[in-house]
Amino acid sequence: MTPAGALSCLAVLAAVAWIAYRYARGASRSSNDYFLAGRALPGTFIAGSLLLTNLSAEQLVGLSGSAYAHNLSSMAWEVTAGVAIIIMAFVFLPRFLSAGFTTLPEYFERRFDARVRRLSALLFVAGYTLVTIPSVLYAGSLAVIALTGLALPLTVVMAGIALIGAAYAVAGGLRAIAISDTLFGVGLLACALALPLLALQALGDGNIGAGLDILTSVHTEKLNAIGGPNDPTPFATLFTGMIVANLFYWGTNQYVIQRTLGARSLAAGQQGVLTAGFFKLLIPFGVMVPGIIAYHLFGDELGNMDAAYPALVKQVLPDALSGVFLAVLIGVVVSSYNSLLNSAATILALDLASARARDPVRRARWWSVGITVFAILVAPQLEHAPEGLWQLIRKFTGFYNIPTIALVIAALFLPRVNARGAIAAVLFHLAAYGALAFVWNPGWHFIHIYGALFCVEIGIMLLLADPSSQVAKASKAPPPARHGTPVDMTPWRYRWPAALLLAAGIVATYWLFSPLGIAAP
Repeated sequence: MTPAGALSCLAVLAAVAWIAYRYARGASRSSNDYFLAGRALPGTFIAGSLLLTNLSAEQLVGLSGSAYAHNLSSMAWEVTAGVAIIIMAFVFLPRFLSAGFTTLPEYFERRFDARVRRLSALLFVAGYTLVTIPSVLYAGSLAVIALTGLALPLTVVMAGIALIGAAYAVAGGLRAIAISDTLFGVGLLACALALPLLALQALGDGNIGAGLDILTSVHTEKLNAIGGPNDPTPFATLFTGMIVANLFYWGTNQYVIQRTLGARSLAAGQQGVLTAGFFKLLIPFGVMVPGIIAYHLFGDELGNMDAAYPALVKQVLPDALSGVFLAVLIGVVVSSYNSLLNSAATILALDLASARARDPVRRARWWSVGITVFAILVAPQLEHAPEGLWQLIRKFTGFYNIPTIALVIAALFLPRVNARGAIAAVLFHLAAYGALAFVWNPGWHFIHIYGALFCVEIGIMLLLADPSSQVAKASKAPPPARHGTPVDMTPWRYRWPAALLLAAGIVATYWLFSPLGIAAP
């Protein structure tokens, strides 16, 4: 990178940090301010923070790499998320905001008991610290090294990114994270629109139209999102475990819903969530199509599929924009990292610490430091992932995503389910999923396993909740406790038009990237 690029990168990072500090200054003193931004986030900040929290470095690197090595089938994780987002906006969010809780495990204690709260908190923390946070550091560091050409060890770069992210999370809390996310989100959208055009220009020897013609006429099988049985994401999985996995992510994943729990009103929360859904429709164009263009430009010479996105950025980005893109890339990595760090520390401080301990904000900050050190040590091991980073993360997430969404469905809609059934379902899942996904191969895709286990776990909770069952308690589980609503619960007036337009966009995107559209043989 040229000196001018390095200076522009530092200037962007410094400007965002200053703005976030200025508007979040003094707003993280209380527990409510630190963990939920004082329940005062508008829809714009919620949408921007959701976008940056979700679109992490592992997605930029992993999804692009999946398209480079296979096809667009893995766009299912992004595009069909719109269905889960609509359900979140209309079904889950009103119930969550009216309950007024800070963490999902806290709600489980109200609905079930303290044992379920601790068990669900352990699932979240283990998933975040062992897989998700290290993967964000690893993927982001790879991209930064490839773009800058830094001759530094991977661990050093990861440590630098981790310290920047920890500074946001520890010092500013959720408000600083949401503000910086929104600012970086504007830059990310600009880069996501510019990169495919620059890549097409490089593919067409300076002519975008010629590059587009090559993309849509050569190796068109890579533009197909209708995945077969041997593709990373078979199309049939959209109707089994995919919807459950996406519903977990957008409706119950603590580091995602923590933004919506900080909404100043139901209308702001619905606006932010549904707006983020429209951004998800851009992921195939801005992240995955560049992976296919990288295949046209480099062929199989890259070796590792996760090298596709960094190599393409380095190849096609002009020097004048390299610093800005690097700043945005660091912002994406830092956003995902500090969001995960803030949520993991929130759960540790509020759900797993002793109730007699004082000053939860101070506890959360110390937990953030400890998680940062642990993540720096674990992240380098992800280099040995044989199936690529994206598949590895999705596979390991299965340990906690399905039991969590099963617990939420039971808590909200099955009043007879009790703590005994909830605990039994979670323990069954950990043993069954570990065996089916990593020990004994039943010949099913792991997303199909998601769907099957979800149904079985709902059945276990219903069985143990049935008064006629010999192993169930004789009385029904108590209903959820009612608490005062902390925010205005008036719905967003444009929620229905937005939801219908988002649903139409999902169908249109799948039609475009299918044999009926531009993937015709």
